[in-house]
Amino acid sequence: MIDKAATAGVTDNVAAGPKMVGARIRRTEDPRLLTGNGAYVDDRQQAGMLHVAFRRSDHSHARIKSIDCDAARGAPGVIAVFTAADLEDRVKPMLATSRMANYHATAIFALAQGKVRYVGEPVVAVVAESRYLAEDALEFVEIDFESLPTIIDAEAAARPDAPLLHEGAGTNVLVAREFKRGDVDVAMESAAVRVAGRFRMHRKTPLAIENRCYVAEYSAGQDTLTLYASTQVPGIIRDALSEALDIPGNRLRVVAPDVGGGFGGKASLYPEELFVAFAARHLGRHVKWTSDRLEDLASTSQGFDEIIDAELGLDKDGFTVALRADVIGDVGAYSIYPWTAALEPVQVVSFLPGPYKIQHYRGRVRGVATSKPPMGPYRGVGRPASTFVTERLLDMAARKLNIDPKALRLQNMVQPDEFPYKIGSGIVWDQCSFTECLVAACDAVDYPALRKRQAAARAEGRWFGIGIACFAELTGIGSRISAAPGMPINTGTETAKITIDSTGAVTLAVGTAGHGQGHETTFAQVVAEHLGARMRDIRVIHGDSAAVPNATGSYASRSAVLAGGAATLAAKEVKEKVLRAAAHLLEASTDDLEIEDGKVVVAGTDRSITFRQLARAVYSEMGRIPSDQREELSASRTYDPVFGTASTATHVAVLEIDVETYQIKLERFVVAEDCGRLINPMIVDGQIHGAVAQGIGAALYEEMIYNDEGQNVTASLVDYIVPAASEIPPISAVHIESASLTTLGGFRGMGEGGTIGAPAAIANAVSDALVPLGIDVFELPITPERLFRLIENAQSNL
Repeated sequence: MIDKAATAGVTDNVAAGPKMVGARIRRTEDPRLLTGNGAYVDDRQQAGMLHVAFRRSDHSHARIKSIDCDAARGAPGVIAVFTAADLEDRVKPMLATSRMANYHATAIFALAQGKVRYVGEPVVAVVAESRYLAEDALEFVEIDFESLPTIIDAEAAARPDAPLLHEGAGTNVLVAREFKRGDVDVAMESAAVRVAGRFRMHRKTPLAIENRCYVAEYSAGQDTLTLYASTQVPGIIRDALSEALDIPGNRLRVVAPDVGGGFGGKASLYPEELFVAFAARHLGRHVKWTSDRLEDLASTSQGFDEIIDAELGLDKDGFTVALRADVIGDVGAYSIYPWTAALEPVQVVSFLPGPYKIQHYRGRVRGVATSKPPMGPYRGVGRPASTFVTERLLDMAARKLNIDPKALRLQNMVQPDEFPYKIGSGIVWDQCSFTECLVAACDAVDYPALRKRQAAARAEGRWFGIGIACFAELTGIGSRISAAPGMPINTGTETAKITIDSTGAVTLAVGTAGHGQGHETTFAQVVAEHLGARMRDIRVIHGDSAAVPNATGSYASRSAVLAGGAATLAAKEVKEKVLRAAAHLLEASTDDLEIEDGKVVVAGTDRSITFRQLARAVYSEMGRIPSDQREELSASRTYDPVFGTASTATHVAVLEIDVETYQIKLERFVVAEDCGRLINPMIVDGQIHGAVAQGIGAALYEEMIYNDEGQNVTASLVDYIVPAASEIPPISAVHIESASLTTLGGFRGMGEGGTIGAPAAIANAVSDALVPLGIDVFELPITPERLFRLIENAQSNL
């Protein structure tokens, strides 16, 4: 549970003076979601709807010699059966392009063409009158595969003589990049203290509670196609489908209704989306596909799969001097659209210096193709791995120098008077609360008292650990920084349109797409704050590619900053129109008018007019306002934060390891974060809670495991382990709330932070608990088996 006592005194008394922004308002979308009245894609039922089932590859790497679908086409209820050959010249393959040097794009097809590159890749699609009949027909599909060399180990695949997954690329290294500043090798040689390790973060799956689902509805009379998709990026999907199927954008619409979680796994283009949209248009029928859990685990994009060799050098006083790292990222079989294979691995080396002053830095990274599902965005994207490495190195250095981990961090952090600060990878931190978050988190847990408890526990032979992790992340990035390195698609602007209709009701349309974040509540709060409307009169339209001209979606902790900024601008413009109309109707100067709770009032008088009355006068009651003064009560504004901003946090984990069973028991978890001005502290607390729970999964439980043949041996929730609610400790959140100086409203993004800091904090806490055994954690997750082997090996060497 969330410890409200840690947050109430801070967030409820913010001296910013907002009436709606900053208020703890219950989520307005929750009543329908909690009473079973949500509208998800799979809920859509249309007369005559067809259903798709995919025959997927059971080989990790093989050539498709032949496919025989004749028997399947004659199966009961089957309407059509498609292979890649049937889609040639009908569905254009998509390429995730990039301006980066040393990058190789890979074609994404609706169905595998020529060969398969991972187990679970769709090869044949059966369209039938029901999903059951389509599944039955798959049994009649015969595919002759010619096995090719297995490409499952990223290090082996990176060698020049390795068999190739994509012959056209000429290499399995789809992306390579280096960041450097200073002379890291010379500085490292002169460092008084050096700590190093080979760090490993294993592959995860997003595991949204709602599997991916797509329903394509085609209107032959209008030649229009609407794809209902469980996606985070309806605008990006609409644009991709427009290109792939050669359909004008005004005849193509992508709608993300209620979406049951995304976590990055629903933020990319999938082959199934391409096929379902094609099939509906080609057959002139509505077509539906819903993933089952096995398909989800086998084919949804994955994340966090890196090997990182890193070394940190410090002087004799414990000041960091140099950091160098070589990273291999396993990017899976394809460069994912539109983010490219660079998304995850390049961000690892971009963020390795973290919130610390490290003069000399070099980070080298290679993104390597293997026969696994593509690596794509996953909540945190690269930064969980970079934070794990840097924070582990700092704890190792603190132990070697006999300096307290908190003190070592404080003296090496960028200080409040040193912003803006450019780190070795080139990222610039604007005004950030690095030291403030660290101090606040340690105060919240009573850090000195915890260390005394630890000393007493060790005297009793108990394994009690405290772990600290600090980090910073770019959020709400604007047009000067791509959401993915070198990606040419604009993700740095957002448009909001606000309309007051003839009944006085207010509608906000934005291009973002909520999937559990509470967008309908937070955006309504922003509009209510700046327009003066009542919350209950505001409807928020999101998740619809037709809502605004460039509706890309929600990803990269951008929605509050960009959509909130655009909504602020649009609300202010509409407010000016309301005031001008009210000034005429009330025969008063606009300077004497105030708007509050859906009513315009002449200050100091009892004269007023409601939004409903004003809208009727503007739109319906001719003559109330002269025609040359009548304005439509609407505005559309686009916001670009240019460079965006940064969010910061410190996580502290407190745990104990049972000396007999080796069970890890998380006792407490504290997060001190600065995500700028809070729109709704209650929703922020919920985001922190959920993200930390995911971070705990990454630290202790979750791992996608592939055998030497490329078969996924964790393709069910029996084998892929996620934490239960009983394994999540009390979580306290402390909000620093330093308004960003570079964004409208002072907002900063915060949706990913919990997953970034939690794995590192827990890894440090486990290592701290096992100091008596001389154990350091270099690999996540710390599964029971890994912990058992670490302890047994250490005890055998004592």
